[in-house]
Amino acid sequence: MRGGFMDRALKQAEAAAARGEVPVGAVVVLDGTIIAEAGNRTREKLDVTAHAEIEAIRQAAQIIGSERLTDADLYVTLEPCAMCAAAISFARIRRLYYGAEDVKGGAVDNGPRFFAQATCHHAPEVYSGLAASDAADLLTTFFAARR
Repeated sequence: MRGGFMDRALKQAEAAAARGEVPVGAVVVLDGTIIAEAGNRTREKLDVTAHAEIEAIRQAAQIIGSERLTDADLYVTLEPCAMCAAAISFARIRRLYYGAEDVKGGAVDNGPRFFAQATCHHAPEVYSGLAASDAADLLTTFFAARR
């Protein structure tokens, strides 16, 4: 299923790939409007925390002037890892929409299933599989070119 917000996240993933970054993109939406968008920048910034989700959440927090994004939705092309799931929880993101499943590194529907843990203070509504094949194709093409 394709939609405008996920399309923008895919554009951010494509831009990340063009920079030599793992192609993951994220978009934060508030009141039906994109307020922040980012792609992975871990290599560029030499910062392992510069995942697309974290970058977009940081931008959104600066824009609204609060670390809590309680009415915001996050669209991301790949199932978030444990670090990003924690950031999503701490930011109090309302809804998470993600594209491709990440069997090895995902932490939402795979791995530790962060939001299902008793220690998780806030769990967003989660919707998976949006433009999953497009997001997976970007990743497959990116890694195939590096092997």
